[in-house]
Amino acid sequence: LFRDPAFTRTALNTIVFLGIGINLKLVLALFLSGFFALQRPWVRLLSVIFILPWAVPSIPTIFSFRWMLNSEWGMLNGILWDLFGIEGPWWLVQPKLAFGSVITVHIWKYLPFWTLILLAGRLAIPTDLYEAARIDGASPFQMFTNVTWPHLKNLYITSTLLSTIWSLGDFNSVYLLTGGGPAELTHVLATLGIRYAFNLHELGVGVACVMVALPALVPLVVVLVGRLGRRSEQ
Repeated sequence: LFRDPAFTRTALNTIVFLGIGINLKLVLALFLSGFFALQRPWVRLLSVIFILPWAVPSIPTIFSFRWMLNSEWGMLNGILWDLFGIEGPWWLVQPKLAFGSVITVHIWKYLPFWTLILLAGRLAIPTDLYEAARIDGASPFQMFTNVTWPHLKNLYITSTLLSTIWSLGDFNSVYLLTGGGPAELTHVLATLGIRYAFNLHELGVGVACVMVALPALVPLVVVLVGRLGRRSEQ
């Protein structure tokens, strides 16, 4: 397994996928939760539409992206050509664009869930704190740093740990969009393990590929369980 050049590339892909995908997803969820906390009817209507990507099953949604990103007859390149006269790039053929598309689809698919989690945390903050801060002349940024963030920090860290554990096994975002291509350059550990086990019929290597993540996964689970245990005692 370690002698295979595809494994080295896949390990780096997994680190990039987790580092960019999780952090960008949680940061966006943090700020979007503030937007959806606004008490306005049109915001509530928009929140229903926003939840749809997470509510709809993965296969049709990711296949829809695969159709839109098709370089020859996809919707995105069609719009670029019809409106701006720009010949669109080969989204799923160029390795960097293909892997960037995988991260984008992952964020788009799971962003609504984490936004809802952080929105629930925001709604649990007593409104009296915001009213007191507003009377004291605090700016929106000061209210966020002194009221919102201290109450959401533990939830945000716990969500980051849980999202990392789940995303490490995200098979659909890569397999349904690129299949690990082009030239096996967009694999993550979950999809490379399947390639070894079922495409190359090397079950032992496939299992080993997935088990490589355990040294990183087990400490995350221990930290997460420890945090949840402390919260329940409080």
